[in-house]
Amino acid sequence: MTPEAAFVRYEQIRTRLPANCQKGLAEPVEGLHKLMDVTDAFVFDAYGVLNVGDRPIPGAHERVAELRAAGKALLVLTNAASFTRAQTTEKFARLGFDFSSDEIISSREVCETCLTDIAPTGSWGVMAPPDFDPTELPVQAMALGDDAAVYDSADAFLMLSTSDWSAARQGLLEDSLRRHARPVVVANPDLVAPREAGLTLEPGYYAHALQDRLGITPVFHGKPFPSVYAAAQARLGGIAPQKITMVGDTLHTDVLGAQAQGWNTALITAHGLFAGHDVSEFIARSGITPDWIAPSI
Repeated sequence: MTPEAAFVRYEQIRTRLPANCQKGLAEPVEGLHKLMDVTDAFVFDAYGVLNVGDRPIPGAHERVAELRAAGKALLVLTNAASFTRAQTTEKFARLGFDFSSDEIISSREVCETCLTDIAPTGSWGVMAPPDFDPTELPVQAMALGDDAAVYDSADAFLMLSTSDWSAARQGLLEDSLRRHARPVVVANPDLVAPREAGLTLEPGYYAHALQDRLGITPVFHGKPFPSVYAAAQARLGGIAPQKITMVGDTLHTDVLGAQAQGWNTALITAHGLFAGHDVSEFIARSGITPDWIAPSI
C-alpha cells in the first residue's frame, strides 16, 4: 500500500477514530532538542521514529541520550503487538536503545489486561506470528491457520500480527464470523507500518475490513485509542498532559490519539509514513495538525 492509499483509507474510517479535539500550529523545528523547554516527557512511537524495520534511524540513539541526560521522562508507546513484553524490551536493546522495560508500553500489553473480561473461560482464536506460543497469553488461545473448524470453535478472536496472515485466512475468519458473531479484539490498530521494503498491512487494516463487510465493532487497543494513552499517563505519574509530547510519524494514530488526551504532538516526516512526501498536503486534507513538525527526532 502507498502512503496516499493508506491516508485515504484512514480518512474513510475517520468516524471510528477519536474526535479531533485540538489542533497545533505545525511549527517546523530542527529536532526534539528544541522542545525541551516546553516538554517534561517525550513519548516515542517506534516505527518511523526510532527505527525503520530492524534498523535504528541515524541519530536516534544520540537524541534519546541527550533527552535522558537533560532529565526528561521517556517512554516508548508502540502498536507492535507481535512480541511479548520481554521480547519487546529485548528488541529495543538489540537496536541499541537503553530503554528499561518500565519505559516501554505496547498495545499488546494493554490489550492483554482486557481479555479475561471479554471471554474469561472461552477459547481465543489468534491472528498470530509464526512463532506464537499460546501460553504467552492470560487466556486459552490457539493460532488461526487454514482449518475452518478452528475458527468456528473459537469463542472470541484476537488480532496480534499479520506476519503469517493471508487473504485466505481473512476469508475463513469473515465466514466464521458471518455464521456466528463473536468478539474481535485488536492489539494493533495500525493500517500499515513502515518497513525497509515499504508499507506492510497491519491488523487494523483487516479489522476494519471486517467491520465494513460484517457490521461488527471490534475492540481496539493501541494508538489512537485511549487505553494505551491512559497506561502511558499512569506510567508518567504526575506529569501534566500539556507537558507531554507524543512523537510519531502518523497523523491518524500518533497525533490524533495524543491530541485527544490533551498532549502535545511532534510529527516526524523523514523516515515513516510520509517519508519523501509533502506532509502539509496531508495535514490540510485531514485537518489533523500537530504542534511541531521535524524531519527526525
